[in-house]
Amino acid sequence: MRAKIILLASSGKNHGEIARKLDISLDTARLWRNRWLETNDQQLSVFQRLQDSERIGAPIKFSMEQVVELFALACSPPEDYGRPISHWTARELADEIIKQGIIESISVRHVGRLLEEAELKPHQSRYWLTPP
Repeated sequence: MRAKIILLASSGKNHGEIARKLDISLDTARLWRNRWLETNDQQLSVFQRLQDSERIGAPIKFSMEQVVELFALACSPPEDYGRPISHWTARELADEIIKQGIIESISVRHVGRLLEEAELKPHQSRYWLTPP
């Protein structure tokens, strides 16, 4: 999309024309055209010029390894961890991953978001130790 904005701008289209042609907001067309122009005299590749700027905000709290361990836990039978439940819930997963010392602290809501992003649904899983 960003490259299309730049190509249309280089062919003489204004922000409004670009926005209408690509069905994007005027702000988006303006943002990327201006970013392109601002980086014109820098020694950057086209790819680098089309990348997002560094985002402000809190740094990432969990490593990929920690998240993968959470997913592995979610795919394991809860009874393997002494949990008297048939399926994991976000609350049970958060408690267990903290108990194991994998993550110091994590909210139930964040566990739920991570599972949703990965399209993991422990409450619908069947745990097979050996193929049926």
